[in-house]
Amino acid sequence: MRISCSKYGCDGMFKRLDENPDEPVTIHIHGQPFAACAGETVAAAVLASGIGHTRTTPVSNAPRAPFCLMGVCYECLMVIDGQPNQRACRVRVREGMTIERQPGTGTLPT
Repeated sequence: MRISCSKYGCDGMFKRLDENPDEPVTIHIHGQPFAACAGETVAAAVLASGIGHTRTTPVSNAPRAPFCLMGVCYECLMVIDGQPNQRACRVRVREGMTIERQPGTGTLPT
């Protein structure tokens, strides 16, 4: 049985299409579980979650969010599964994925 993902995380400005046939998967954004549609990008899931910005700038700490959604602008950089500087618009969600907002330039785990 397929479940429409349109009922998951649609409180904000961005809404999923009702006809999305993919099954939901659970991802963790800032430690909070969130249902996302299998096959959608991390950027789409984050926008649907309503968390706001995905990163801050290195110099002024200004918030930034996905802009082009095609991998050109680099405004959607996030820490995905412990790896910083990942373009959220180019990565598809997976079950159990962890996603964090990226502060500044992002640093590799030690």
